[in-house]
Amino acid sequence: MNTFPPVPEQLDLLLKGVEACEKRDELEKKLARSLKTGKPLLVKVGFDPSAPDLHLGHTVVFRKMRHFQRLGHGIVFLIGDFTGMIGDPTGKKVTRPQLTKEEVLANAETYKTQVFKILDPEKTRVAFNSEWLSALGAEGLVRLSAKYTVARLLERDDFAKRFKEGKPIAVHELLYPLCQGYDSVALEADVELGGTDQLFNLLVGRDLMRESGQEPQVVMTLPLLVGTDGVEKMSKSLGNAIGIAESPDEIFGKIMSISDTSMWTYYTLLTDLTSAEIETMRAEVAVGTVHPKARKMDLAGRIVEDFHGRDAALAARAEFDKRFSGAGGPVSADEMSLSRLYPGEHFLEKNMADLLVATGLAASKNIARQKIKEGAVSTSPDGQAWTKVESAAELLRLGEGAGDGRFLRMGKRFVRVTP
Repeated sequence: MNTFPPVPEQLDLLLKGVEACEKRDELEKKLARSLKTGKPLLVKVGFDPSAPDLHLGHTVVFRKMRHFQRLGHGIVFLIGDFTGMIGDPTGKKVTRPQLTKEEVLANAETYKTQVFKILDPEKTRVAFNSEWLSALGAEGLVRLSAKYTVARLLERDDFAKRFKEGKPIAVHELLYPLCQGYDSVALEADVELGGTDQLFNLLVGRDLMRESGQEPQVVMTLPLLVGTDGVEKMSKSLGNAIGIAESPDEIFGKIMSISDTSMWTYYTLLTDLTSAEIETMRAEVAVGTVHPKARKMDLAGRIVEDFHGRDAALAARAEFDKRFSGAGGPVSADEMSLSRLYPGEHFLEKNMADLLVATGLAASKNIARQKIKEGAVSTSPDGQAWTKVESAAELLRLGEGAGDGRFLRMGKRFVRVTP
């Protein structure tokens, strides 16, 4: 028989960083029952392998899975090889292109390799939802569809907006939430985890379980991690992501580029430190006992260690110190000519947000303005001694006498700017 910690102790860990819990009282009852019977909860998390690589934003839910796992509960890492061919329409303004079964399965293999950097493979059940969804057949799918109305599906924000704007909604997209919900029925899940953008789909699972005479699952949603730009959610398409398969130096450097404000969210969502421990560190920084850079170095080391081991984390820290202390000599960077970036225009009149976008350091002017506001943009004639800079004119003035140009940095990335 399994033994579990007291319910309040479990809740402290399980609710850390959670955006919403539907319903907390039901979770407490389920935990209490497990404590009494020794039977672990079955915790379901589904992933559609729509892309081969994962980033830190994906790992937020992995860590919550690990919390359940550490307490002795059962984890089902559900790979949506069936639903992946439909494509999750959540947050999409247009119909997503469908993936082939071969593409989905190839991506699924890379997912399994990456997720076990966080989860214990011996204590994780890997399942594929084609096992029961393919078996439903046409008749089963029709019967499943009869359990939900179009009106309720159109309550989803993305569907509602597309319908109002006259944009196409394919029938197979309407089936997606039902298929995801049926996964919970098939597994008889006690808890389902997901991002805040998945709330509608997760609640459909509760409804279908109730319709099927099962005890509804508890739904727990976790925040979407903000990317390195400090503005948009982490996404490879926006260029603000930190891939878990990236090198230790890349991960370390990108963590160091985030804002001091974002750092505490990263600590909460990407480490196993308790809320009390994080608040203590935050207070130390607030009163000046500890410099924020020291805390960010600690954060970067923890995250690199998770994916590459302690030795790699120590080496990445040493490399970062070498590059940014001036001991390693001038930094190498791509060269950008302002006269070529702005042919026929007077580049002296451009503002710093314009330059950051033009040089590729920022994905948008909104991101650029935010980074300037945070003091994350700086310049240096030699790539060693950095000075914060807020305008293009200031950049050029501080670089006077720099010969072949000056460096412009936003976060970890650099370019050499020449007239």
